[in-house]
Amino acid sequence: MSKKRIAILGAGPSGLAQLRAFEAARLAGVKDLPEIVCYEKQNAIGGMWNYNWRTGLDRNGEPVHGSMYRYLWSNGPKECLEFADYSFDEHFGEAIPSYPPREVLKDYIMGRIDKQDIQKYIRFECPVRWVSFDDETQKFTVTVMNHKTNEQEVEEFDYVVVATGHFSTPNMPYFEGLESFPGRVLHAHDFRDALEFKNKDILLIGSSYSAEDIGTQCYKYGTKSVTISYRTQALGYEWPDGITEAPLVTHFEGDVAHFTDGTTQRFDAIIMCTGYLFHFPFLPDDLRLQTHNCLYPANLYKGIYWQPNPKLIYLGMQDQYFTFNMFDAQAWHARDVIMGDIKLPDLQTRESDEKEWLATYDKCSTVGDSIDFQAAYIRDLTNDTDYPEFAVEKQGDILKQWQVDKLENIMTFREKAYRSTLTGTLAPELPEPWLDVLDDSLEHFLNMALVQSKQSKKQPQ
Repeated sequence: MSKKRIAILGAGPSGLAQLRAFEAARLAGVKDLPEIVCYEKQNAIGGMWNYNWRTGLDRNGEPVHGSMYRYLWSNGPKECLEFADYSFDEHFGEAIPSYPPREVLKDYIMGRIDKQDIQKYIRFECPVRWVSFDDETQKFTVTVMNHKTNEQEVEEFDYVVVATGHFSTPNMPYFEGLESFPGRVLHAHDFRDALEFKNKDILLIGSSYSAEDIGTQCYKYGTKSVTISYRTQALGYEWPDGITEAPLVTHFEGDVAHFTDGTTQRFDAIIMCTGYLFHFPFLPDDLRLQTHNCLYPANLYKGIYWQPNPKLIYLGMQDQYFTFNMFDAQAWHARDVIMGDIKLPDLQTRESDEKEWLATYDKCSTVGDSIDFQAAYIRDLTNDTDYPEFAVEKQGDILKQWQVDKLENIMTFREKAYRSTLTGTLAPELPEPWLDVLDDSLEHFLNMALVQSKQSKKQPQ
């Protein structure tokens, strides 16, 4: 009997989680693991965490995947994204603050992977062009463009894992008069450096995480003013002088924006913080997930398996309070299904289970409800596998405290410290105000953390 073959599409956090799940099984002595091929569009692993100065198209003419910008810091506590089998303490050897910048987080993600020989599975610069399924052979045919050989490759697989993410295809709205706006107009996807907007008056359209994060980043690096335009509800934080909120734009006249409350204001640049589209141009209609950004996409059993054909597996397609450890929980579950250790029920049972989850989700009315819902979802997955315990409910409590800390002060919440649910270590506080830390390099951050850690050890407990 020939080995099962699996195609993993994408080597970002979700795809790496799937590779890691199989590596964990191999290290545990499991034999007869399937043959795995991971196709990655970029020339390195890391997905969204690969910072790239490019926007638009990459050197191969493919749409640039990443939305990462230079001065990004984690906007949620690291204690809630900690891998259950690889702690921050283990990686860095010292306790570090709860909100690391992007270089530090990427170093952590890669640390777990560097220890494993997984790059042999990955074919870089190989974007997927098409996936089809044959009902007779029960096989998928995957067509990719190998930019290294400049040839298309076609191979057959028993399972396909879609781990391409859903934060890379911009949702770009139109407002009357936008075509004559004389300044820069871009989507958050193409935002790279806050210094571009130093001493400028900028308008951010949208009122979610990217708006609050890009707005505070630009303020930190010297933007003259930031206005955040919301459709339905203001973010409502106590902003410092220089950041304000306004209702939705109705239209533009030259460089002047008109708002629904009748006010007007002149701007130098517009950044659309209006979210992303689920975009799978390589999938036919009968395999393609069609959804919006939510905590439980319809038509996926356990939030993972495509209901009409559960050999098609989607990872990380949820809106996310939890991230890396949720991807792990999904990947471990998918591994056990592929290996035959978990038997999936029939379609009717799967659809009934999905309806129950959707009904529970429909009752969520607060952020706390949503956090609890996602924690319960992750617990449901880990109950079926050998993924190590990481106290997801306690992490949910930290996420709720994170929401309180942000409301208390949106400009200083990154200075708060939380306790790891894995190691019990209390993170040191950020030793300087976040607004003053302009050098967010790995070296500078770890030096700061080391000094703070030594000082805290000297203090009487």
